Amino acid sequence: MNENTSTKNREVVRRFNEEVIGRGDERAFRELVAPEFVNRTAPPGFPEGPDGMWRMFHEILRPALPDLSVEIHDQLVDGDRVVTRKTLRGTHRGALLGVPATGRAVAIDVIDVVRVADGRYVEHWGVNTLGAVLADLARG
Repeated sequence: MNENTSTKNREVVRRFNEEVIGRGDERAFRELVAPEFVNRTAPPGFPEGPDGMWRMFHEILRPALPDLSVEIHDQLVDGDRVVTRKTLRGTHRGALLGVPATGRAVAIDVIDVVRVADGRYVEHWGVNTLGAVLADLARG
């Protein structure tokens, strides 16, 4: 894979983070995620395809954290895969997976791997601290 393709793949993932996660832009989501997309680490009960990924951001995270933002710390490209270390931040103003709003600042650390083909997400794997954040919020 040449440098130009690596740069383009990194840009696709950066756009997804800024436009989809950060701004909630569904048009960008549909443009950047392939119909055959598979989320290999979809939460239990969520579809592994594009609709499950959109629901997580649009129906779960954004209502709970309406000021959701993304800070990208690192991005590494290896062939068709882009690894991103980032932090999602917001204020807990709505119920988040059963935890009532607390008004507290939330930071969810994430490392994800996205396989990009033809300028679109086709596969995703990820680990995050959402479970620890939920436990902390529930403790008060």
